[in-house]
Amino acid sequence: MKVHAQSVNFNADGELFNFVQTRLDKLETFYSKVISSEVYMKLGNTKSKENKIVEIKLNVPKDKFIIKKQCKTFEEAVDSACNSLERKLIKKKEKIRAHA
Repeated sequence: MKVHAQSVNFNADGELFNFVQTRLDKLETFYSKVISSEVYMKLGNTKSKENKIVEIKLNVPKDKFIIKKQCKTFEEAVDSACNSLERKLIKKKEKIRAHA
């Protein structure tokens, strides 16, 4: 899957981008027709520790899923967002099977 990742207001290292790529590649096991994804990682302006914001846009045929999560670390936020996307993809796949 093609993953376009951007870091806003900070410089992300290669390890973070590799983590995002491998975590999003796992989504294809739930729904094989995923086209691409866009990942935006931002540092929030809040003083709290949960200031890492991750927004993932996942493109599938005839649909687009957008998930936004805020956590203490970017890895935690990406993992949480991917868990939500897994549920959405499973739901979409079941919906397609019901109509077939």
